[in-house]
Amino acid sequence: MEAYYNCMQCMHRKVRILTRDGRIHEGKIVKVDRSHVYLETEDGGGPVRTSAFGPYGYGFGTRNSILTLSLFTLLAIALI
Repeated sequence: MEAYYNCMQCMHRKVRILTRDGRIHEGKIVKVDRSHVYLETEDGGGPVRTSAFGPYGYGFGTRNSILTLSLFTLLAIALI
């Protein structure tokens, strides 16, 4: 339960998360539930395909993805 409350305090902030298997994840916490934390990560700046066609074709922008981590695997969380 402690990991849940720590993640709630860091909601909508950029964090670095260390998991029990030694992996480090960076991103912004966008959602927390009783068993998972949802981290928005940046995947680079590649093109993003949209379903809407403008006069110039497909749109471009940054691609963000949501990484779902189990609260049971969190070892440490730090604001960055």
